Amino acid sequence: MNKYTQEKSTLILKKRLKKRLRHEKIFKYFGILSILLACFILGFLLTDIIGKSLPAFNQTYIKLEIDRKLLNENNDPDTSTLFYTKIIRQSFLGIFPNVQDKQDQRILLKMLSNNAGYDLQKTISNSKNSLSDKINIWIKSSDDIDLIYKNYLKNLLSQNNPTNDKQILWVNQLHQQGKITKKFNFTFFTSGDSREPEQAGILASILGTLLTMSITLLFAVPLGVMSAIYLEEFAPKKLWIDIVEISINNLAAVPSIVFGLLGLAVFIGFFGLPRSTPIVGGLVLGLMILPILIIATRSALKTVPSSIQQAALALGASPFQTVIHHKLPLALPGILTGTIIGTARAIGETAPLLMIGMVAFIADIPSHFTDAATVLPVQIYLWADSPEKAFLEKTSAAIIVLLLILILMNGCAVYIRRRFEKRW
Repeated sequence: MNKYTQEKSTLILKKRLKKRLRHEKIFKYFGILSILLACFILGFLLTDIIGKSLPAFNQTYIKLEIDRKLLNENNDPDTSTLFYTKIIRQSFLGIFPNVQDKQDQRILLKMLSNNAGYDLQKTISNSKNSLSDKINIWIKSSDDIDLIYKNYLKNLLSQNNPTNDKQILWVNQLHQQGKITKKFNFTFFTSGDSREPEQAGILASILGTLLTMSITLLFAVPLGVMSAIYLEEFAPKKLWIDIVEISINNLAAVPSIVFGLLGLAVFIGFFGLPRSTPIVGGLVLGLMILPILIIATRSALKTVPSSIQQAALALGASPFQTVIHHKLPLALPGILTGTIIGTARAIGETAPLLMIGMVAFIADIPSHFTDAATVLPVQIYLWADSPEKAFLEKTSAAIIVLLLILILMNGCAVYIRRRFEKRW
């Protein structure tokens, strides 16, 4: 090779190297840009949801002063909620003596929650021994007044609705008298669903989620782990085993609504289990995460070095003892991680539960696996479809609670993996 050819070859190599480095740099920049774009979208989404959810953690209350003489007119205060509703209305109208028109009075009384009478009855029951002639009580406002007061200044400047203008005027009057305020919304965490936004909470859906997930884990984990152990350690190399393995891998990618149809046909149609219950929801979600558990368990068993199995067999242990006493404990962190990730996916699923009737409106708090119940994602779906504006902020708040649960579960998965993981 002469000097000219050698220089030309070196020049070509330098150009190729420069081109490759340029491509690597472009790929690196695109990667960074993708991460920044993903962070921006995620940040925008979280900021939007958190901003909309914050008002849901506060509730507007109106202060009323109840004359105990009015209460003494009833001989049995524990049995008449309508009587307390009447007392509440009289007391509230007493704050606005200038409102005499019947239509205006009806608009005025709509500022209070429909459950105001029940709240007063409960307060009276808890303060029977009080000697005071006046009872000061904070009553929940209606959802419209709650929205108006949370956007107090904006509504004062921008509303044109005559009905709304009157209520804003009265809210302003209550505000100047110190008889309206915002308090932490404990009802959101201690009540079930309700048609009235100011009375709606997530306790029933959270308990329904816990009951459903309990059934899911009790059904899917033992079945998934035993199936994975057999397929990985004891299954013969035959055609039907290959078909089963391929089917499991395919089932992991099947749309979740297919499992809902399967649960509807098998558990409700064939076995006759009750609809809208945690037991059916748990079994359906258990079927859905079963392929994930089998795949995760098999992967965890594969990570255990073969030398441990060979050493146990050399010392006289049977294949069953080798797996149960040696391989399974060492694979446990991976199995638990897969279980928690599968459970986190099951918590966020809505489609299969819609097929088995868990989308129904259920206000009662479930206490048993066969009680009618709903779960948090379905609760979010129902609130998002509600026409009342007050449910919008509650939907965002429920999403935040669901995200916190998922972050907590994924955090547990990371902790368990790092705590018990062994490097070979």
